[in-house]
Amino acid sequence: MKSLLQATAMVLLCTTGMVSAQSTSTSSGQAYPSKPIRLVLPFPTGGPTDLLGRQVGLKLSENMGQPVVPENRPGAGGNLGTEIAAKSTADGYTMVLAANVLAISPNLYRKLNYDPINDFAPISLVAQVRNVFVTHPSIPAKNLKELVAAARNAPGKLTFSSGGLGTGQHLAGEMFKSFSKLDTLHVPYKGSGVAMLAMIGGHVDMLVIGVPPVVPHIQSGKVRALAALSAERIAVLPNVPTSKESGFPGYEVTSWYGFLVPAKTPRDIVTRLNAELAKVVTAPDTRDRLIAGGFEPMTSTPEHFGDFIKSETARYARVIKEAKLELQQ
Repeated sequence: MKSLLQATAMVLLCTTGMVSAQSTSTSSGQAYPSKPIRLVLPFPTGGPTDLLGRQVGLKLSENMGQPVVPENRPGAGGNLGTEIAAKSTADGYTMVLAANVLAISPNLYRKLNYDPINDFAPISLVAQVRNVFVTHPSIPAKNLKELVAAARNAPGKLTFSSGGLGTGQHLAGEMFKSFSKLDTLHVPYKGSGVAMLAMIGGHVDMLVIGVPPVVPHIQSGKVRALAALSAERIAVLPNVPTSKESGFPGYEVTSWYGFLVPAKTPRDIVTRLNAELAKVVTAPDTRDRLIAGGFEPMTSTPEHFGDFIKSETARYARVIKEAKLELQQ
């Protein structure tokens, strides 16, 4: 992931000003953009996708001179909003902020109503988020090993929530079950924000979630952080050990986020949006806010993002096959 950032950041920064200065035209001859741009967010408010999309969209509005209007369209583990975006007019006035679901769903569902590769034109990766394994304070475990012991003493009793069937959170919970040979119950919700609130309320026992929305609840003691599911400790949670430090090497789950438009969107519009997104996520004010919120800003070319989606799809295929998961859409 870091090599992708390093390999493309300089190229993007050098070309951003040149592309932005040019007037991009639509098929009607009008300068682009000439009206508001819809930004589809495939998950409910309160989760990482929503928080990131609104921050980036606000700055994008300022830079492009037209409103970028967030539209939360949750459902089917993020697939509903993604499908809506895929079937929208390819004129540059509908974007979607996609996440790992884009690479997970083709491996998990027998049938999707959209093609993650052929129905979209990638624009750019914009951020990644490290995930943390959290539990309700009523669970006595202070680390992952103690949690495994507690789960084995009460098979089938402990529950883990997620933002929906087939989401990265769901997969992360299934991976933990597979690694630990545990019998736990999955409880899906409509979005990670709702799943988190369910755990805070004591309705479920544990959850894997991206850092941004959960940090305040960890700091207030409403939830307990057991492990950072990353190779290094998370800057905003320096006292939380990594999964490897906790005795679970290889249990690393990082969420990524990127913008796409419907396939057949004119190439000059894709190029313009790529340059504008690079300006947004590298701007000091936006970058500082994203980092403070637990996001790690990124940039990429459309080609690199497309290749990355394909490689992630292959990686998740192996994980899902090992976990023997399959869902009906």
